Amino acid sequence: MPPEIRELFADDGEGRSLGVELPEGAAVWPDPNFERRREHRRPAFWLSDDPVSGELWARLRAEHPVSGLWPLLLEESVQPWSIGQIAPDTAAEIDNFRAGDFMDEVWADWVEQADKDQIGNLEPFGPVSPGLAEPGTLVAEPGVVADWYARVLSRNGTPLGLVAADRGADALAVMGWQGAINHNEWTVPLAAVLRSWEERFGVRVVGAGFNTLELSVAAPPASGLHALHVAAEHWTFCPDSIIQGPGTLEDYAEQIRGKHAWSFWWD
Repeated sequence: MPPEIRELFADDGEGRSLGVELPEGAAVWPDPNFERRREHRRPAFWLSDDPVSGELWARLRAEHPVSGLWPLLLEESVQPWSIGQIAPDTAAEIDNFRAGDFMDEVWADWVEQADKDQIGNLEPFGPVSPGLAEPGTLVAEPGVVADWYARVLSRNGTPLGLVAADRGADALAVMGWQGAINHNEWTVPLAAVLRSWEERFGVRVVGAGFNTLELSVAAPPASGLHALHVAAEHWTFCPDSIIQGPGTLEDYAEQIRGKHAWSFWWD
């Protein structure tokens, strides 16, 4: 494993191996002048110089159990993260949060500030959070769906990021991604939600942009009612995807029903 990759790990990648040849790239350190920087003693992630193929992403994902490196397609390289405007956290921080608690808190905070008409936008659930939806049923192996979606996204010409994370759900917090800062200034609670989606819906984190996130989904909601419940979760995770998209939970639910990819965008 190249030295610039080993230094991503707190233990210098001891016992890790990487059997895939990487393109040219470099480790990315947090900018010491970035106002949201936290103390960090190693690079946050590695970034390729040029776009990569979906096939390379798939090979790296398959190697994750032995490499400890989660691949991400990171849109174009000229982004805040490429110059260190990131705020990395440890995966251990994510253990302190639960997806259901985050959902209930966001729901309650919004209802407290909303008027009667605005609360109507949360129909059929109203002012009380419905809690987490039931798990979906796997219709394909999660890795296979993730590889398919990586191939789709890579057609846009997307550089590769590698993050030292035990699971893909932790990657955004570990690399210090700030794309949802206008909704939730700390990425860690969102990573807890992603962990829950990994477990309940076969989700895999495939790519991210300045303020976007791309997930593959191997166990999507199949019924209208289940999709509606999942839509409520998506609303607390990324309100802009609904408010500035279809507008209602019912319409958004139809968009995600049976779909093998979830895309999020924060204003």
